[in-house]
Amino acid sequence: MNYSIQAESVAGNEGVISVKKSKIDFGTTLKTAETLPNPAELFLGAFASCILKNVERFSELMPFNYEKASLSVKATRLEHPPRMEQLSYELLIYSQDEKLNLNLLKKNIEKFGTIFNTVKKSCSISGKITKQQDV
Repeated sequence: MNYSIQAESVAGNEGVISVKKSKIDFGTTLKTAETLPNPAELFLGAFASCILKNVERFSELMPFNYEKASLSVKATRLEHPPRMEQLSYELLIYSQDEKLNLNLLKKNIEKFGTIFNTVKKSCSISGKITKQQDV
């Protein structure tokens, strides 16, 4: 598989990433620091998207039913050299399905996620998956 995107920025303004039919604005200046995602936050968004895509994928393969998945991702950044050192995630699956095996789901997400495995090569990752009955 191959992937491609286009991105551009105008001096003194924000940037934009073009992916298929979507546009994602991102901040490159101090004036947008509080309103647009920065590159580190986009990186965390890609990581989160990978996990949520795999929840959907494995709901069909394992199989189990769920109503919603909610994810929180946090990262610790080092200064010298600037890089992410540690990521942690908490995934909450809203499901009443008794067949949902959280340990197997976590194992599959962490074994088969493209972005997950890419990130794992450069920093440590810790995660927790919990189930809640009501949305």
